[in-house]
Amino acid sequence: MAQSSNNAVGVDNTFRRKFDKEEYLERARKREEEEDERHKSKSKGPPVQRKPLKHRDYEVDLESRLGKTQVVTPIAPLSQQAGYYCSVCECVVKDSANYLDHINGKKHQRALGMSMRVERASLQQVQERFEVLKKRRTPGSFTEQDLDDRILKQQQEEEERKRQRRERKKEKKKERAVEEEPELDPDVAAMMGFGGFRSSKK
Repeated sequence: MAQSSNNAVGVDNTFRRKFDKEEYLERARKREEEEDERHKSKSKGPPVQRKPLKHRDYEVDLESRLGKTQVVTPIAPLSQQAGYYCSVCECVVKDSANYLDHINGKKHQRALGMSMRVERASLQQVQERFEVLKKRRTPGSFTEQDLDDRILKQQQEEEERKRQRRERKKEKKKERAVEEEPELDPDVAAMMGFGGFRSSKK
């Protein structure tokens, strides 16, 4: 009787987890089918043709916010946070060197629709470029007379600035002297025998 009570019918006392092999085989088949579909959907589209790399037609603004203080709050939008904001990639870069690396990098260029390959120039394009540069630089465009005129003009401007600065200093001195002059009753001054407390020096 003791033996029959130990091995009760319908009770699993092996403490091992039993796996349904058919269920897991079905799951594996479904996963393989989904991966195949994903792989096919990725390869369906034609390869993206990107434009070759071109030089920038705008000036990179690195100095507009230089030396300015700014209150940074965690709820401010990205464009108003400290650092350099890239509107194409919608990210903030903390310093100018990293900002230049970012705008010259692969991620930014891809967002602009360009590959990192440069278009190969033909011999004719190079020759045309040389001709344009030769025409732009006309011989005799810069002479010593031009240099002398520029130096003379710069000296005159500097002298004018100095003269204006001296005049401003004189005006400030006069204003200060008028402000500092004590108001004195003329009757009291005459009774004491002097006209004011000013020194004879100017």
